[in-house]
Amino acid sequence: MNMMKHILTVAAVSLFLCAGVARAADATKIGVVDFQKVLETSTPGKTAQDEINKHGKQMEADLKSRGAEIEDLEKKMDRESLVMSKDVREEKQRDLRIKVGDYKSLQQQYTGDFRALENRIIGKIQKEVVEVVQNIGKKDGYTLIVEKRTGGVVYAPTTIDITDEVIQAYNAMPPQPDTTTSGASDKKKK
Repeated sequence: MNMMKHILTVAAVSLFLCAGVARAADATKIGVVDFQKVLETSTPGKTAQDEINKHGKQMEADLKSRGAEIEDLEKKMDRESLVMSKDVREEKQRDLRIKVGDYKSLQQQYTGDFRALENRIIGKIQKEVVEVVQNIGKKDGYTLIVEKRTGGVVYAPTTIDITDEVIQAYNAMPPQPDTTTSGASDKKKK
């Protein structure tokens, strides 16, 4: 009989604990946001990608034209090397090495500039999206909202994915002035 009371007591306590956990789980509201999707499909994200691509293509075109110029000089030197004096040939080879060095240096500079531009633009978007997500979280009573990829989310039901809501809210925001662009253009003018 004593054993039966003990089993009933444990069962009753377990029932109350499970009911308490179930109520706590109902109060917890979790959301998931896919920043990459926001970047790819939101209006500001598309604008940013267009700006990044435009700058990348300009840099690529400049490097391509300089590379073609170097190739032309190499071909010209190969054709004329037999009729050039040793001094002229060495001078032309030195000039060519300088141009190749300048090309490689410019290529490294463009790579750094491109990464800095990309980081600046994407960082600005991330900051704005975080603000939008925080506003949605406060307004809709979320306990936790995590970024799908960097948050380490392996599985999440689509019912808690609020990415489309974030995109709509982000598209509805007035454009934020880009305060960092003026510094970049001032740097190039110097």
